[in-house]
Amino acid sequence: MVSWSQFSANAPELAAFGQRRLESRIAYLATIRLDGSPRLHPVSPFIASGKLYVYMEPTSPKGHDLRRDGRYAMHGGVEDNSGGQGEFLIQGRAVEVSDTETRAEAFAQARERGYDPQERYILFELKVAEARASVYECGKAKRESWKAA
Repeated sequence: MVSWSQFSANAPELAAFGQRRLESRIAYLATIRLDGSPRLHPVSPFIASGKLYVYMEPTSPKGHDLRRDGRYAMHGGVEDNSGGQGEFLIQGRAVEVSDTETRAEAFAQARERGYDPQERYILFELKVAEARASVYECGKAKRESWKAA
């Protein structure tokens, strides 16, 4: 598992596409419930200091899920039924960020990008294990994938 900056260094075009599909948009984060079933959540991911983050209320079910089992999948969806602008999917492990300095820096950079994290929110870095993209042109899918070594 690697940070966003490490992923970007290994697959720069795929990471740039992923950043366009995730930042300043709603993405969907899948977590694992206590009973093992999936749970899906809308989130606002952002990249700060070379790391991919999501924040949430401390009472959020997704936070409880990630604290118990950090495995996740996140999807940046298409614009329309014809696959407009393509889609991006990553999988990996979420790590809660409790360091005050790191939180402050990440939240400051999020605010610079138009997000509104509150101090009470919990913050997770999303480490990347694999990434996939699909772009649809003339009814055909062009796919690209990457996996951490």
